[in-house]
Amino acid sequence: MRVALVHDWLTNFAGAERVIVAMHEAFPEAPIYTSVFRPEVFPQLAEADVRTSFLQKVPLAKSKHQAFPLLRTVAFELFDLSDFDVVISSCHAEAKGVITRPETLHICYCYTPIRYYWSGYHHYLQNPVFGPFNALVKRVMPLMTNYLRLWDRCAAERVDVFVGISQHVAQRIKKYYRREAKVIYPPVDTDWLRISERVDDYFLMVGRLIPYKKVDIVIDAFNQLGLPLKIVGTGSELERLRSMARKNIDFLGRVSDKELGEIYSRCLAFIFPQEEDFGITPLEAMAAGRPVIAYRGGGALETVLEGETGIFFDQQDSRSIIEAVRSFDAAAFNPEVLREHAKAFDVSVFKKKLKDFVELEWQKFLQGELYTREPFTNHNADLMPTTFRQNEADEWVQGSYRQRWG
Repeated sequence: MRVALVHDWLTNFAGAERVIVAMHEAFPEAPIYTSVFRPEVFPQLAEADVRTSFLQKVPLAKSKHQAFPLLRTVAFELFDLSDFDVVISSCHAEAKGVITRPETLHICYCYTPIRYYWSGYHHYLQNPVFGPFNALVKRVMPLMTNYLRLWDRCAAERVDVFVGISQHVAQRIKKYYRREAKVIYPPVDTDWLRISERVDDYFLMVGRLIPYKKVDIVIDAFNQLGLPLKIVGTGSELERLRSMARKNIDFLGRVSDKELGEIYSRCLAFIFPQEEDFGITPLEAMAAGRPVIAYRGGGALETVLEGETGIFFDQQDSRSIIEAVRSFDAAAFNPEVLREHAKAFDVSVFKKKLKDFVELEWQKFLQGELYTREPFTNHNADLMPTTFRQNEADEWVQGSYRQRWG
């Protein structure tokens, strides 16, 4: 079984890039196709066969990949994957748009249908991230996105099997692509985290300081509570958030993994106010033996066990956070139970589940169990006139399929 991996871009090391590294470890002989690659950011891929598109030589493409969605659609369609039996696209943008042979199984590991085309379209339209060009982007984006949304919908039809990173994402895949998706949770590296014998009196947040992370409502809550809060990370909101915070809130910026491990393991609890597709940082906190206070939404509903590994609050506002913090009892949580729960999401678990899944789907593919999406079902048949039955079913299916999907 000859396998190829495809990833949107490899320019910064974040959650999706942790996944492609784990995929490379699971399939070390598989080449990795991507639009652009910064090898200095990925020592983990030093021995990997990374194959880039023509965008690798385009000025600014590696540092400003957000500006090249149109060219990426072309770049991924140009990759020739004819030599492979299985293609696994690791995708939150255009990677699923690769074109494969009928004899090739295409599995898409989907982080989310593209946010700026679908679920986050109106947010990104009102809050572009192109600085002095924002006014121009607001005018051009609706025109460009109309085409790209159609391309994305067409690209989703090239996938044989979708895998979502959570049930939350699987629901989006069904909504926007009209496809069912299996779920394999992303890998969480738990080996570098340990339970501490000492717990201090502070609460903790870790992540990029950008608007949707909702750090501002946590700061507002802790300004009122007067309790110690440590915030690890940097981002576009840093200065605004600093100006809001009182002296009980400490911004630590970037820290080493060793420092972060200690900070995780000594906090009273980890605060997670945003709605994420999955959310790795709460599981890192659990791997260090610390409970989570999370917003009841998104991927946290699949990783936080209420009363066992954390508690929830119901509204994304400071009042709900204050009530949750005041009701929180750190002594009610067993650090060993927390760590064992996190280990169920470990990198080793992910790699085994992925390899087993790929092998199973490949065998089904070989046996002729193709991944068709015809709208013809038993329910459809029951609604048909009695004169319209088996001898006409195939013709009806094909015609309906063409009408629905083009």
